[in-house]
Amino acid sequence: MIELKHFESTDFQQLINWINTEEFLYQWGGANQFEFPLSEDQLSNYIQHANSEDSDTFAYKVVYKESGNTIGHISLGRIDKVNNKGRIGRVLIGDKSVRGLGIGQKMIREVLRIAFEKHKLHRVSLGVYDFNTSAIACYEKSGFTKEGLHREAAKVGNEYWNVWEMSILKNEWFKK
Repeated sequence: MIELKHFESTDFQQLINWINTEEFLYQWGGANQFEFPLSEDQLSNYIQHANSEDSDTFAYKVVYKESGNTIGHISLGRIDKVNNKGRIGRVLIGDKSVRGLGIGQKMIREVLRIAFEKHKLHRVSLGVYDFNTSAIACYEKSGFTKEGLHREAAKVGNEYWNVWEMSILKNEWFKK
């Protein structure tokens, strides 16, 4: 149903079009990781050292096989080869017409397959804002466990957002 391909400069404009508010940029990229409006320069910096064999970050576009269209984005980053761990981030189904079809779970499963089978990681973690209940449900269905709530961990405008820290271990992945 989907395929992950390396995110490249030719994909920048599509992602910029999807991220059309400052709040949505924070949800996708984390508080203060990018500035609104998202730009090609910021995305160029984001992937500057990504996607090579020795990278600690892999950024992917999500391609819907039936249409060949790019429908989303996901990354596997902060790869620590000493402790065999990494972090999923920047998860987005940008094409609203394919939301609700289970694609989020397929994206997570595919990036976990890459993490555990290709990169031989032991642990994969992620952070998700507590109000993003559909993402939390998707991560839990994919085998992630909530480890703790970081209260008011991100300042967005005049508000503070809570972040759930979640993880999955290699043995938990292979049981699924």
